[in-house]
Amino acid sequence: MVLILFSQLTEKDKSNAIKKLISDSTPDQDFFLLVILSSLMAALGLIINSVEVIIGSMLIAPILSPILGLSLGVIMADFKLISRSSYAIIKSLAYGIAGAALVTLLFNSSYQNTDAIISRTDPSIIYFLIAFIAGLAASFALVMPQISPTLPGVAISVALIPPIAVTGIGIARFDWHIISTSFLLFAINAAGIIFASMIIFSLMNLSIKKWVVASAIKKEEEIIEKEVKKAEKLAKENKAK
Repeated sequence: MVLILFSQLTEKDKSNAIKKLISDSTPDQDFFLLVILSSLMAALGLIINSVEVIIGSMLIAPILSPILGLSLGVIMADFKLISRSSYAIIKSLAYGIAGAALVTLLFNSSYQNTDAIISRTDPSIIYFLIAFIAGLAASFALVMPQISPTLPGVAISVALIPPIAVTGIGIARFDWHIISTSFLLFAINAAGIIFASMIIFSLMNLSIKKWVVASAIKKEEEIIEKEVKKAEKLAKENKAK
């Protein structure tokens, strides 16, 4: 079955998937705004013990993309993609944790641990297996155009944002147990995705598409540069007024 699925892939499908991944994981203002909003939403959902709100926060979180980008960078031995993806992940963690900590300080004076919080403080090998399976699904969904709409479901199943939000809650409460166990859960989830996607990307022979990565990154950097110049120009015009 796997060989049949791989045989359906065209070089164009592979190139398009890489371009989409680079675009979705670009660490620009829009990307980090979504990270912050998803973290705030997750923290509130965890505090009020609302599964629906937590699921909603996972749907808008873009952090899955740079994790897949890191996997692609490793199999390609592309240092620029690795550093770019790592930067997006690390900065996302900083923003996400800080946002959740702020929400906790402002809206959770009772300092009670809900079931939703407690469930993210018990990491185990089961979570790695779930993340590994989700990583396989995410890699397939990214490259296979006919199943790409399943990516939101993958984002829910792997649950990257809630552990980050719980880490922020733990920091706000100065609770080392919550901090360490929830962050470990995020690390386990991320490791499972990276390991699985590296396998799939290698089997798909995406390593030969290094030139596509270079071209896509250059394009995204040019877009960001134009946006920065435009913002600077507007700031100067407003200052002049």
